[in-house]
Amino acid sequence: MIKKTLAALALTLAAPAIALASEGADRLTSMLEPLETVEARFAQKILDGSGERLQEANGQMWLSRPGKFRWEVAAPYQQEVISDGSEVYLHDPDLEQVTVQALDHRVTHTPALLLSGSARELTESYEVTRQQQGGSETFRLVPKSPDTLFEELHMTFRGEQLAALQMIDSTGQETVIEFSEVRTNHTIDDSRFQFDIPEGTDVIRDTH
Repeated sequence: MIKKTLAALALTLAAPAIALASEGADRLTSMLEPLETVEARFAQKILDGSGERLQEANGQMWLSRPGKFRWEVAAPYQQEVISDGSEVYLHDPDLEQVTVQALDHRVTHTPALLLSGSARELTESYEVTRQQQGGSETFRLVPKSPDTLFEELHMTFRGEQLAALQMIDSTGQETVIEFSEVRTNHTIDDSRFQFDIPEGTDVIRDTH
């Protein structure tokens, strides 16, 4: 019994401190608000509920807040998600298909959209708690609304620079995205966020 109590105490002492929700939201806002543009490479993996790897991908992203982004998956298959600030284009070159929908900041399954929107709106839509461990800060975001595709989101910063995102859905499936070669607040040409639909591509307009 004593051993169990000591073990529990040791775990409690070793655990990083978790800030109050209001503190977490304020801190996350203070880190996101100064970001006007972000460019980074990313490595993404999808894990099932038991932790088995289902899929891997890598590519590059560009963001210009508010509302503009380009998310390019280079391997193992090509795919692009581009927002010009009013519409979002999901382009699948292999299928020669593009889906077009109005930009809606409530759509939370696109990581770039989460980052390109208003920091204040983000923290108003989620319960935010903050965890500090060494030089890393991780924010846990739980949606206040039930109409989202994930149960929680973890956003990790190292030295105030975005390092990783982790999204967990209701089945326990995780999408983990790690960023590298991150550049912030530099000039990104607006043409990066324009999309010209290739000739011969099927266009699907999503009106929902």
